[in-house]
Amino acid sequence: MIRLTLSYLFLVVCVSSAAEPTIINVWPGTPPGETKKLEPETDTATAKDIVGDRRIQKITNVIRPTLAIYRPEKDKDTGAAVIICPGGGHYILAYDHEGTEVAEWLAKNGVTGIVLKYRVPFRDENKRWRAAVQDAQRSVRLVRDKASDLGIDPKRIGILGFSAGGETAALTAILHDKPQYEAVDKADSASGRPDFAALIYPGGLLEKGNTKLHDYVKVDKETPPMFLVHAFDDPVDPRNSLLLASELKAARVSCELHMYATGGHGYGMRNTGHPVNSWPERCMEWMVKQGYAKK
Repeated sequence: MIRLTLSYLFLVVCVSSAAEPTIINVWPGTPPGETKKLEPETDTATAKDIVGDRRIQKITNVIRPTLAIYRPEKDKDTGAAVIICPGGGHYILAYDHEGTEVAEWLAKNGVTGIVLKYRVPFRDENKRWRAAVQDAQRSVRLVRDKASDLGIDPKRIGILGFSAGGETAALTAILHDKPQYEAVDKADSASGRPDFAALIYPGGLLEKGNTKLHDYVKVDKETPPMFLVHAFDDPVDPRNSLLLASELKAARVSCELHMYATGGHGYGMRNTGHPVNSWPERCMEWMVKQGYAKK
């Protein structure tokens, strides 16, 4: 393992394998509003935490957010990038099947996959999404600011999230002109607007009673195009996706919605025996049609 630095940015560059990611810090110092003292970061998954055919990761006590960057092979690289927000209810991060496995799939398709390890558990009881969205907003700005160094097209940076990570990705896209933190360095002068967003079984967007979106979920014509996936039998109400899609339609923002009869919740990139597991193919088709990726 070789240690290198790019300003304060790079923590470790792993060169022992092409499949290993570059890890960078999201913040140059302490994240905004960080006051909690937590136990060391840990994987809380047990032998019973199985999705598809194998165990998953459930990481918690994240104090220092990072980005894990998975690059495509040079001859396949399209220049596009996607920041990935794993789910976990803002308690844990389902870091592999909703994170690293997604990044590997993107890289195989010529897109740089960037896994955001955002802060969990939540810091604000009233706005459980706040720390996560701060980390995600900063990540969009940081990746765009360093796009040249990272070999990324600054006009094709998307965000993708699952469940609570879907809420994080959605709010990062919707609140792109409403920063949730004070600027800390020149990277924060870059635009925080993702060029597109993919939300896979997003939660947290509905008010209690599930009759309408939260007041702060306000879509307008500047909201980026979105790709949405949900199963109708998902215990995380599919109206999170349905009502958001309706608002996108009203604002004349491009949206593709896939609603499946069955599939439940939390499948991520794994095969759980339902048609909903084909969402990655549908998502890549959408990205190609929108011009964010290439065949």
